[in-house]
Amino acid sequence: MNTIATVKWVDGMSFVGETASGHAVVMDGPPDIGGKNLGPRPMEMVLLGLGGCTAVDVMMILQKGGQAVQDCRIEVSAERADTIPKVYTKIHLHYVVTGHGLSAAKVERAVNLSAEKYCSVSKMLEQAASLTHDFEVVDTAH
Repeated sequence: MNTIATVKWVDGMSFVGETASGHAVVMDGPPDIGGKNLGPRPMEMVLLGLGGCTAVDVMMILQKGGQAVQDCRIEVSAERADTIPKVYTKIHLHYVVTGHGLSAAKVERAVNLSAEKYCSVSKMLEQAASLTHDFEVVDTAH
């Protein structure tokens, strides 16, 4: 197995995560557990990974489909278990795709293909949580 990420303690509850591709991110906890609130919480990073993974899929599919996308935003909401470990039990992805003359059918197809086939993160998380999604198309012609 290849190492693809390293997490190093800085101090308190602050850590720097570095990926094999050479990118780094600070993660931190809230002050009530000794953190300084310098970065996202590790569980927030899970949701960012999910949003990023599906955003790449959707944009690739729409661009290959000739859609004039001007903006793509995924709003990720989630519920966690009440007891430790406080895993995500429900995750909802709301896609807001903006552009001129976008086909709602093509946006729906891209979102569904990502959710059902391409997004590795969602396929992994759906083993532990209920994942749902919806979308809206914003036409800049109006």
